Amino acid sequence: MMDTEIRVQSTPLDALAEIEPVYAGRHSVGGVVSFIGLMRDLNQGDRVSGMTLEHYPGMTEKALAAIVEEAGRRWELDGVRLIHRVGQVLPQDPIVLVAVASAHRGEAFRACEFIIDYLKTRAPFWKHEQMADGRSRWVDARGSDDDAAAGWEKGS
Repeated sequence: MMDTEIRVQSTPLDALAEIEPVYAGRHSVGGVVSFIGLMRDLNQGDRVSGMTLEHYPGMTEKALAAIVEEAGRRWELDGVRLIHRVGQVLPQDPIVLVAVASAHRGEAFRACEFIIDYLKTRAPFWKHEQMADGRSRWVDARGSDDDAAAGWEKGS
């Protein structure tokens, strides 16, 4: 049975401290794969000084749970931890952590990539960037994220 933890939080994310609980005490685990997404200080050629992440409480957690459940149907996983920040973040702050534990590294790698690809396209988060020059803008979805998620539907 896959052990999961999914959180959306406004407090800082200590990604390294969050990884160990995914595999601790699970002797069947042969590999843990993690992805830590950081806020960049450059986007579309502009210097970015901060960002506010918004979400739809309740709906967001359900969407994340559905993504993790789908990963659990596709691969044999022992544990998944998915944590996403909301609120104000600064450059180099961790925004998202996906950690996946499995008996075999291949399944852990594929599941981790699947979860982040689907999260980028199916979870209701909105990003509002503040530029160093005082301007601000909402961040549009990227076509490359849609392409990555679509690749899983084709069986990649």
